[in-house]
Amino acid sequence: MTQTTTRVLEPSDLGAALAILESEPVANAFVTSRVQIAGLDPWRLGGEMWGWYADGRLRSLCYSGANLVPICATPEAVRAFADRARRAGRRCSSIVGPAEPTAQLWRLLEPGWGPAREVRANQPLMVTESPSAEVTPDPLVRRIRKDEIELLMPACVAMFTEEVGISPLAGDGGLLYQARVAELVGAGRSFARVEDGKVVFKAEIGAATSQACQIQGVWVAPEYRGRGLSETGMAAVLRHALADVAPVVSLYVNDYNTPARKAYRRVGFREVGAFMSVLF
Repeated sequence: MTQTTTRVLEPSDLGAALAILESEPVANAFVTSRVQIAGLDPWRLGGEMWGWYADGRLRSLCYSGANLVPICATPEAVRAFADRARRAGRRCSSIVGPAEPTAQLWRLLEPGWGPAREVRANQPLMVTESPSAEVTPDPLVRRIRKDEIELLMPACVAMFTEEVGISPLAGDGGLLYQARVAELVGAGRSFARVEDGKVVFKAEIGAATSQACQIQGVWVAPEYRGRGLSETGMAAVLRHALADVAPVVSLYVNDYNTPARKAYRRVGFREVGAFMSVLF
């Protein structure tokens, strides 16, 4: 009989956890980037890392913080993570991860945690290692400076509200969200096109490791949509990402956002899998 167990990982488990995370560098970029910076201490990591063991060997992970994220999770591991999550009670604002294990996790948790505010069951995961020659990068898209955070924030709030359906200013007045925006600006991973003192296009490299990075928060001001700024802007951000951050660039997008998927394909991305998000 296979002996299995689940427990909260400790700092001494870092090497084993990173081995699993780095086995799928694109799908795991978000969590890997956090663990590489913060380690496995829950206070620094912003949540617990659960490990599922079979015959004494660490096989699967689940990050439990503001998001609940199954990582390289087998069906048996997902069941164990669901049991632990049920006992702990819901503390996350979303469940997000590769579509198949995330769907299984949600099926097990929905009776106790549901209903969700929204379920996005199919979010194509797209990657590229080289930009397309079809789209010329926008020369006006540049890194945002630290003294421009107040200029950037309205665009970030508009993007978040439009994408997630609630304002990031709710609850704590936006302190945590502004801190995250400032973190990306400080790291040189926030990009925008500014016209007449207003951000008209923006995107960030939200997660970054030496193997892969992930673009997020792509947004065009409503009055500028339909002019191709999403394509030329993304081409510019992609150029920076490949040159300065990682050899593989990824993103995931809602399946119903046909214009965005088409634009990303023109820029050079291809679909390689799917994520799923459950929003509370």
